[in-house]
Amino acid sequence: MKVPIDSIKFDERGLIPVVVQDVNSRQVLTLAYMNAESLKRTIETKETWFWSRSRSSLWHKGETSGHTQRVTEILVDCDRDALTLLVTANGPACHTGEQSCFHNELQDGDGLHDDRVAARESDLGVVLSELYALIGLRKHQRPAGSYTSYLFDQGLDKILKKVGEESSETIIAAKNQDSEALVAEVSDLLYHLIVLMVERSLTLDEIRNELVRRGSKETAQ
Repeated sequence: MKVPIDSIKFDERGLIPVVVQDVNSRQVLTLAYMNAESLKRTIETKETWFWSRSRSSLWHKGETSGHTQRVTEILVDCDRDALTLLVTANGPACHTGEQSCFHNELQDGDGLHDDRVAARESDLGVVLSELYALIGLRKHQRPAGSYTSYLFDQGLDKILKKVGEESSETIIAAKNQDSEALVAEVSDLLYHLIVLMVERSLTLDEIRNELVRRGSKETAQ
């Protein structure tokens, strides 16, 4: 449902809370506030603008750090008094350098940990999204000693070479009917394909949409 911008409900201070999520992993990156002007600039520039309550001023996310957030979708809640922004983040969202501002765990919430890990590890889509986010972070930060950083430093030709090598090794493992080796080689291939996707700014959503389109076409036949 399309919601007109003039139906958005700002509070008595002229503000509305905004949840910012990574478009691929759906990880919550931060909670911020917007006024009418920052919402307008966000729509116009397709990058996040917020209202700083401490400084009483507009601020463009990444204006000093370079960690901008490209907005792909703005969602409005049922009461129209809160927003969710789906973004592609160019670097960490938190001023501490963490990917998300929500990186601290509640001390008395330890009992939730096992269930959370089990749910996350059972979902291939979540695993791929987290890997994509991590690889994107490596591209931006380039930490020393990281193999992923090495690939980005070497450039597109090196990445393409590795994709070709891993494709060949996957074929060999399949021909040899070695299930264990095939699992390892397919995993290597997926990893290098995601490195290629990040290098060429291709998102998991684009791949998902194409696969959905093909599945719908196949089902219709």
